[in-house]
Amino acid sequence: MSAATLTPGEPGPVTSRAAATGTRKPRRGASGPERKAPLRPGRVILHVSLILWGAIWLVPLAWAIYTSLRPYAETAEKGYVSLPDTLNFNNYVTAWTQADLPHYFLNSLYIAVPAVVIVLFMSSMAAFVLARFSFKLNLAMLMFFTAANLLPQQVIITPLYRMFLSMDIYNTQFGVVVINVAFQMGFCVFVLSNFMKALPDELGEAAEVDGAGVWRQYYQIILPLTRPALAALATLEFAWIYNDFFWALVLLRDGDAMPVTSALNNLKGAFFTDNNLVAAGAVMIALPTVVMFLLLQKHFVAGLTLGSNK
Repeated sequence: MSAATLTPGEPGPVTSRAAATGTRKPRRGASGPERKAPLRPGRVILHVSLILWGAIWLVPLAWAIYTSLRPYAETAEKGYVSLPDTLNFNNYVTAWTQADLPHYFLNSLYIAVPAVVIVLFMSSMAAFVLARFSFKLNLAMLMFFTAANLLPQQVIITPLYRMFLSMDIYNTQFGVVVINVAFQMGFCVFVLSNFMKALPDELGEAAEVDGAGVWRQYYQIILPLTRPALAALATLEFAWIYNDFFWALVLLRDGDAMPVTSALNNLKGAFFTDNNLVAAGAVMIALPTVVMFLLLQKHFVAGLTLGSNK
C-alpha cells in the first residue's frame, strides 16, 4: 500500500528500528542529560586566579572588621596578629557616639545625593545632544568633556578658592556639590553618549513623525532606555562623591559642615590613637556605599555589560 492510498488513522510503514520501537535519538542541543565538556587547564588557572585575587582584595576589609571587634587592651597585650579572647561591638557603640557619626552621615548625604542627581540629569541632557544630533562642534564638545575630566584637581585650587570667595559660596556644602558636579560630568557624558549612540536612530525618527519634540524624545524615549547605564553611574558616582575628602578639606572651613570622611579625625587623640576604635568607625563609614551597591546591584551589573552582545 502506497502512502498516497493510506486512509486517515491507518498506520504507515515502519521506516526504521527507532520508529518501530518508539524511541528517538536525542538531537544535539535538546533538553536532557548531556555530557559536560571537561575543564581545560587554562580555564582552571583563570578561576583559581580570580578566586585568589578576590580573597586578596577582601583581606584588608576582613582584617579591619576583625580588629574592630577586639578590645584595645587585648591587642595591646597580645598584639594584633593573635587569636582573640573577646569579640564584641563596644568599639562600634563608642565610635558612633564619640565621633558624632549621625551628624556627619547627614552632611555626606546632603552633598552626595544632590550631586549625583544633578550630575546624572545634566550629563544625560548633554549626552543626548552629542549622541543624537550631528553638528560641526559635536566631536569637539565630546573631546572637551573627556579632556576636562583628566584635569588634575590640585592645579585649580588657588583660582577656584578665589572664585568661590567672590561668589560667596565658600564654606558652604552647596559649593562642594557644585565642584563635584563639574568634575564628574566629563566621565558621565562620555559613558552616556556612547550608550545613546548604540540606540537605533529609527526611535527618534518615528517619534518625530508622530509629532514628538526634542524634549519629549529625551525624557520619554531615550532616557528610559538608558536606565541601566544611569544606575551603574549612580552607584559609581555616589561612592566617589561620598568618599571624597579633598574638596571638603579645601572648600569647607567649619567642622560641623564636613562630610563623614572627616569624622575619623574625631577618634584620634593628640598623643594616643585607638586603632581598634578607628577601624570600627571606618567600617561604619563604608557601609552606605555597600548598601547602595546592593540596592542597585542588578542594574549595575547590567550597566557593566552594556554592548557586550553587540
